[in-house]
Amino acid sequence: MDLKDIKAIIDLMRKNSLTEFELEHQDFKIKLKRGTGAAGEEGGPALSYSMPLPVAVPAPIVPAPGSVAGMAAAAAAATAAADANLLEIKSPMIGTFYRQPSPESAEYVEVGSEVNPDTVVCLIEAMKVMNEIKAECKGIVTAILVDNAKPVEFGQPLFKIRPT
Repeated sequence: MDLKDIKAIIDLMRKNSLTEFELEHQDFKIKLKRGTGAAGEEGGPALSYSMPLPVAVPAPIVPAPGSVAGMAAAAAAATAAADANLLEIKSPMIGTFYRQPSPESAEYVEVGSEVNPDTVVCLIEAMKVMNEIKAECKGIVTAILVDNAKPVEFGQPLFKIRPT
C-alpha cells in the first residue's frame, strides 16, 4: 500500500464521517483513527502498523440443569449454535451500502432470497465508484444487517446466509 492509497482512504473517511479504519491482509495491517489531533491537524488521522495477534475465545458457560437461568442460557446457546451455522457476507471495503442498483429499481435480495456465488447482493460506493458485491456462497438470506444508503466499514457484516 502506498501513500496515495492511504490519502484516498483518509479522504473517504472524512467524506463518510468515519473515525476509524482498519485493514488486514495476510501479514499487513493498517489502522487509521481520526480525532486524535495527530498528523499535524485537529482531527487528523493517526497511523499504526502491526502484525496480526492471536485472539483468545472464552469458554462457554454451562449452567446447572433444571434452573430457570439454565433454561434461558440453553435457549441462548441454541440460538448461538444456529447462528454459528450461518455464513456472513462482509463488506470488502469502506463506503456506502446500497440494496438496489438505482433508487427506482427493486432490491437485489430480500430475506428469504436464494443466492449462489455469482449473485449480486448489494452495491458499495467507494470514491464515486459503484462496486457490485457478490454472495460468494450458496444459500438463503436470513438477515440483512445494514440499512440502505448507510456507511459501512471494512469487514462489517452485511448479510447472514443459511448455507444450502
